[in-house]
Amino acid sequence: MNSSFTDSISGFLDFGSYFVAALGFVSLFCVVYCKITPYDELKLIKSGNRSAAITLGSALLGFVLPLYSAITHSVGLLDMLIWALIAMLIQLALFGLVRMALRDLVREIENDHTAAATLLAFSSISIGILNAACMTY
Repeated sequence: MNSSFTDSISGFLDFGSYFVAALGFVSLFCVVYCKITPYDELKLIKSGNRSAAITLGSALLGFVLPLYSAITHSVGLLDMLIWALIAMLIQLALFGLVRMALRDLVREIENDHTAAATLLAFSSISIGILNAACMTY
């Protein structure tokens, strides 16, 4: 077999492993995030609640940014999985911290008040950027 063909197949297998693992972690993050929030994001989003869409979307982005960093800087698949777990825990902890700081956060999101959702969104993205930067070694 041609060496470049073998390298291409090997590269595709690596891509597939990382991509499937990343999709699995993104799915897991969405499920866990929706479970820890005391409101039903999908129900709120389906009813047109922009605040729920903003907060879920930004939490997802805040998780995917360090996941990207973990994929590009890991020394192997297991290393990437460990850093993905750390990224997920940090993003979930941020929700708890913002919820403690804004005691009415849940009610504000359920009532589609976008100011609270916007603060949570920027906090989620900011912590994701910091998290990603800290994974760059």
